Amino acid sequence: MTTLERLDADDLRRVIEAFRDALQAHKDGINRLNVYPVPDGDTGSNMALTLGSVAAELDGVDGDLASVCKAIGHGALMGARGNSGVILSQILRGLTQTLAAAPDGAVDGPTVAEGLVVAARGAYEAVGNPVEGTILTVVREASEGAKAAADGGATLVEVLDAASAQGHDALARTPELLPVLAAAGVVDAGGTGLLLLLDAFLHVVDGRPVPEASVTEAVADAGHVEELQLLAHGDEGHAGGLADLRYEVMYLLEAPDEAIGAFKDVWAGIGDSIVVVGGDGLWNCHIHTDDIGPAIEAAIEIGKPSKIRVTDLLEEVEEERWVREAEAHPEPEPEADPVTTAVVAIATGDGIRRIFHSLGARVLTGGQSMNPSTAQILEAVEAANADHVVILPNNKNIIAVAEQVDATTAKSVRVVPTKGIPEGFAALMAYDPDAPLDDNVDGMAEAAANVVAGEVTQAVRDSTCDVGPIAEGDFLGIARDGIRAVAPTTAEATIGLLEHLLADDHEIVTLIEGEGSSAAETRKVVLWLEEHRDGVEAEIHHGGQPLYPYFLGIE
Repeated sequence: MTTLERLDADDLRRVIEAFRDALQAHKDGINRLNVYPVPDGDTGSNMALTLGSVAAELDGVDGDLASVCKAIGHGALMGARGNSGVILSQILRGLTQTLAAAPDGAVDGPTVAEGLVVAARGAYEAVGNPVEGTILTVVREASEGAKAAADGGATLVEVLDAASAQGHDALARTPELLPVLAAAGVVDAGGTGLLLLLDAFLHVVDGRPVPEASVTEAVADAGHVEELQLLAHGDEGHAGGLADLRYEVMYLLEAPDEAIGAFKDVWAGIGDSIVVVGGDGLWNCHIHTDDIGPAIEAAIEIGKPSKIRVTDLLEEVEEERWVREAEAHPEPEPEADPVTTAVVAIATGDGIRRIFHSLGARVLTGGQSMNPSTAQILEAVEAANADHVVILPNNKNIIAVAEQVDATTAKSVRVVPTKGIPEGFAALMAYDPDAPLDDNVDGMAEAAANVVAGEVTQAVRDSTCDVGPIAEGDFLGIARDGIRAVAPTTAEATIGLLEHLLADDHEIVTLIEGEGSSAAETRKVVLWLEEHRDGVEAEIHHGGQPLYPYFLGIE
């Protein structure tokens, strides 16, 4: 093919399509380059999902270069997934804002070079604590290579070649800048994904094939990576430690541009891994913090946050594995006759799903880290066998998303704000499919509120709490108001939690067994109840949930 001297709107559209396809092809390999233990999500997957949203935004956009650039920037901002996706969205936004102003609606070498410079500058400004050896280094050095070539009178393809060459050099040196990469024997995952954008440009401009997926040659063995996971945690563009900050908070924020500086200052005092990108009154915000409330309140003070998502980073990896397995082998929803009021319950665990089914609910797979989107909950609501639907989120992080569904459907939808599986089970015990929606909501909410809930899990690091020191590997008994038992076995932690939770008027303890429980440990708990809480009945159910050997519900 003839080498292009300039790019028009259609050419840029083809670049985005090639970049999307390349990220999809390289996704798994890029994921395996990510050595951090609890990332926002896999880097390759997040970048691929972000570009999928960009490409979808371009569908139906016919027009000049400015229109295509605007669609790319908006699609990247709205579709950003995880920290790597947010930074990539800022890079695309800075690049396309520059390209949109190209004279005569055509992009030459100097314009691309300037676009990369603006993109790199914007990416650094968006990150609260920029760290070299990440995607930031790669985009900056690629832009420097492009600018030097353009200043020397290079053509479009020569500018892209210079950017690619210097970007690849920067990527190869990322292990020298980040010791965790050197220890694992890998290069930076986000930078690897970004260079596929330059490959996509060269594919369109010069007809070169996009490289086949081969980014895993230097990946450390699984055991070594697991060792590193005990030592380090970070995100694209950031440095951090696993013991530092537990929650990832993300949302879109409608706020005046002039208020964002002060907003970033507030966030700087409560967290790390801060990325705030956007402009013209709309911002995509990302932070790691232990203080969820203040992270959201800071937005409310200056504007209107939406699409709020909170992820517990300590639980993400294991639950993500479970959800992916469940989605790969889904259980068919039973056919059901129309009813007055239907229920959609969100849950993980094969046994838990079966119990929810048996109580009349349609089940959507999801949980603490794998929060379903509004669109996924809406799909389940639309498939429900009634025009009136109750949603049971069964997780505090899903409640806000569930509450958006009513405005997106012709059906009448209400949310009973269950924060855990025991509350969800209790709510369904009060469910009457033939009763009106409001009656069901009132009865189910009251039943859920009457449950005393708890859970048992295992500590992943040394720490401390109100009841004493915690060593990695200890089992924790957690009530809704915090850790109430620390013990070396699941049974002892469960018993300690029951001692805290049980009152004289309680009659039933429901134990939902998950991964890590055993018949012997369950038997120890039951024997303790028989000996120390005469008259309290134990009900045992197989849940199969990850991370938590036991969920407890007390009535």
